[in-house]
Amino acid sequence: MLTIPQLAQYLQDEQACFEIIEHSSPILSVKDAEKYFDSSKAAPVFIMKTEKGLLALVISAQRGRIDFKQMGKNLGYTKFKMADRDEITRVTEYETGAIPLIGHGLPCFIDNQLFEQDFIYGGSGDVLHTLKITPQDLIRLTSPTMLTEECFG
Repeated sequence: MLTIPQLAQYLQDEQACFEIIEHSSPILSVKDAEKYFDSSKAAPVFIMKTEKGLLALVISAQRGRIDFKQMGKNLGYTKFKMADRDEITRVTEYETGAIPLIGHGLPCFIDNQLFEQDFIYGGSGDVLHTLKITPQDLIRLTSPTMLTEECFG
């Protein structure tokens, strides 16, 4: 588990283009997010439970509602559902709602639609901080599987 100073140091060491945005209360809604950044550039992290274990999905907020059952089938999983809070915390050491874009230690799948943005905004591991980073750096630092349009079917 990375603290905010550790995350910042790691991203500096990796020469990533990023900013860590501090806020006075957790972001719980689009309205909350709009106080700090363009919520259309948000990239929430969903932790899914599969027959092969947990994985992280980073999906563009512009997608709206996602059919996770269909997505699981499209990705070749027979079991694909949101992981429960206790398991997420036990495996990642992060609380639900604070899952970072980088540093969760899970296999990662990233929405290719995020490449349309200059920057994306997502979890930092701390509910009072948001990570702003280029999609290219997120890809470089997580070595993900890309989610194409077919995955969302």
